Amino acid sequence: MENQKFEVKGTFRMGEDWMPYTKVIEAPNEKQAQERAFAVIGSKHNLKRRYIKIDTVSPVEAK
Repeated sequence: MENQKFEVKGTFRMGEDWMPYTKVIEAPNEKQAQERAFAVIGSKHNLKRRYIKIDTVSPVEAK
């Protein structure tokens, strides 16, 4: 199965504030894109999943 690119938008907790983020993630489907977003943001900012919110996951059109 070939990977697609997905744009994942949401917020994550930074101290007392919720900061917005937008990530383009390569994954085979939307569910895997969400999982990879949790993994990337969680490892980069040392956060648990409950401090990461995903609002939208949409496919990115190839140019």
